[in-house]
Amino acid sequence: MILDSGSPIGIFDSGIGGLSVLRHIHALLPAENLLYISDAAYVPYGEKSEQEITARCMLIAQHLFAQGVKALVVACNTATAASIQKLRAAYPEQIIIGMEPGLKPAAACSNNHVVGVLATQRTLQSEKYQRLRDQLIQETQTRFVAQACVGLVNLIEQTEMDATELEQLLHAYLQVMANAGADTLVLGCTHYPFVRESIESVYARLRPGLAAATIIDTGIAVAQHLQRLLIQNQLQNLHTIEDTTHSASIAAYTTGDVTHLRSMLNKLLQLDNCPASPLQLAE
Repeated sequence: MILDSGSPIGIFDSGIGGLSVLRHIHALLPAENLLYISDAAYVPYGEKSEQEITARCMLIAQHLFAQGVKALVVACNTATAASIQKLRAAYPEQIIIGMEPGLKPAAACSNNHVVGVLATQRTLQSEKYQRLRDQLIQETQTRFVAQACVGLVNLIEQTEMDATELEQLLHAYLQVMANAGADTLVLGCTHYPFVRESIESVYARLRPGLAAATIIDTGIAVAQHLQRLLIQNQLQNLHTIEDTTHSASIAAYTTGDVTHLRSMLNKLLQLDNCPASPLQLAE
């Protein structure tokens, strides 16, 4: 299949978390057509084995490349850690971008060299994460206080999130970071930016009288990296910028409940007219 600048960009996650990355991509590259897949039948990836996650990622990548996407964004830290090398090996000619917990920018901006990392257990256990952490510990003498946030993804996936339950979870998970004195927090899962305000509020109460913590969300860095690669490969779509009669499209698909995805597109991104459709992927 021949790609051109008008070909779409594929983005996927285990659920709605990757919409936080799509939000940054759409803001930076408004002329690009976007295809989003929520693999909600398998959410959350963080509780699955590496083999299961990789199998799902390969299946979704195969589907998106068959649709003619010019770039693939793995908008999930857990999926990136488990499968990015295998995806790039399987599709060496394709643009494939993954997520990486923002440990490096966090270490660079932390004043006291104590950084809290909120992520899934699978991400924290991955060789990719641990290798980067160990490297930065040696290079920057930064202390990373990691916390696996069990249950947080499932809570964020709910159409009507329980505010009390969210508060209790965040208090428990952030307490260890406050005790350690972390002045910078890494959102190591693409779901977490959707509760960023709650994280900031709870953390501020755990550290009364101290300056607000710096929050690292790597979604915008992913969008910027995508833009650079599209320009390098002469694939950035400028047509809809030049032609005001045509606008870029966003289409969403899910292996789970379509009504839920439509609701979350409206709630999280204010995309009340974004087409959302069911998707079946043959194993």
